[in-house]
Amino acid sequence: MTADITTADSARADSARADSVRADSVSARADSVKGPAAIRIESLGKRFTPAAPLVLDDINLTIRAGEFVCLLGASGCGKSTLLDIIAGLERPTTGTVTVESGSAAVMFQESALFPWLSASRNVELALKLRGVPRERRQSEALELLDLVNLADAAQKRPHELSGGMRQRVALARSLAQDRKVLLMDEPFAALDAITRDLLHDELERVWRETSRTIVFVTHNVREAARLGQRVLLMSSRPGRIVNEWHIDDRADRRSESAEVARLGDEITNQLRQEIRRNAA
Repeated sequence: MTADITTADSARADSARADSVRADSVSARADSVKGPAAIRIESLGKRFTPAAPLVLDDINLTIRAGEFVCLLGASGCGKSTLLDIIAGLERPTTGTVTVESGSAAVMFQESALFPWLSASRNVELALKLRGVPRERRQSEALELLDLVNLADAAQKRPHELSGGMRQRVALARSLAQDRKVLLMDEPFAALDAITRDLLHDELERVWRETSRTIVFVTHNVREAARLGQRVLLMSSRPGRIVNEWHIDDRADRRSESAEVARLGDEITNQLRQEIRRNAA
């Protein structure tokens, strides 16, 4: 009996030390992020009701302007909730979130296009809501559709477009809001692998051309390794940032590259450890 207790205590101590090392490592890496901040999150916690369990706990994070950050974790870890709080769609229970530019555009998993409007008109609607004069809307919508390589489909309605094309229209509509921060909640999750790979290329190109700050939520490890300059791993509930990876932009970032595969394996191993720790 004594031996069992000692073993259990030792295991708990090892786990606590591992948590401390991870926390110190994450903090040190966060301090090394340079450049003006686009998003600051301090001591953020979230409960949906006072009696409900914590969904997010003590999130501290700085995302710099122009950075592409991927949020990764098991289903239910609070990734989308964190994104909703940054977007202003949910309020934190504790702590603060500051978007330096004032607001952010959001792109969801579903394209949510108006089916009775053409691709161009869907984008024009976002321009109208932004206050762009009528005489400029059509030309600006076409420029945005051209940016996502979809100008030829400007007059087609959503039912005439493939799933990947609808998501590109949704991306153009998000860009039409002209916000410096773009929040993306698993926007490619419902697409087939080939279409998703093509949209990864398109999104990377658009990001580099527009210098947007992008926060991209996914549970697909390879997707995070392919896209992110920085990948943040969240624990299961309550969601905390437990590890992160800074990725060299000069590395071969194609989905089939050895570098993405290696990084994907490393992140997957960490994710499995977090899932096992939560289940223990």
